[in-house]
Amino acid sequence: MSDLIYGLATGIIFGFLLQKGRVIRYDKQMGALRLTDMTIVKFMLTTIIVAMVGVYLLKDLGLAKLSIKSTILGGNIIGGLIFGIGWGLLGYCPGTQMCALGEGRWDAIWGILGMLVGAGIFAEFYPALKNSVLQWGDYGKITIPQILGVNHWIIIILFIVIGLLTFRWFEKKGL
Repeated sequence: MSDLIYGLATGIIFGFLLQKGRVIRYDKQMGALRLTDMTIVKFMLTTIIVAMVGVYLLKDLGLAKLSIKSTILGGNIIGGLIFGIGWGLLGYCPGTQMCALGEGRWDAIWGILGMLVGAGIFAEFYPALKNSVLQWGDYGKITIPQILGVNHWIIIILFIVIGLLTFRWFEKKGL
């Protein structure tokens, strides 16, 4: 039960930050898709970097264990295309549509219904997908540090530096 409470609490905090960062606004969503407003990219890059530091710090302190999913290119590519098409059609990604609904924007219901229908279709076809698409490009449970044979903190520091340089470049371009 405590895991559910932690999940609910972090979801509420994340939704609050999405709303305060204004990344759930339609103009920000469309700006990201059109590469004219990088607010969402900056928000998510910051989220990823903070999560990388937090997760690996907890792992190194023995307070958490990584549970890495297999890298399967077929599923990732097809799933990414479906995600991108849905985002482009609706102007919301899954997290932002829940926030939009919380703000009273009822059009987000279409995205939520689409996700539920998509999950049902995936569940129905999972046996067939398991032996086809979900086998294409299966590289197993890998991480970037494992591939490069380096300590994970080197990659994290590299991501931080690249992130900061990217932010500066976006700001110079007015994005």
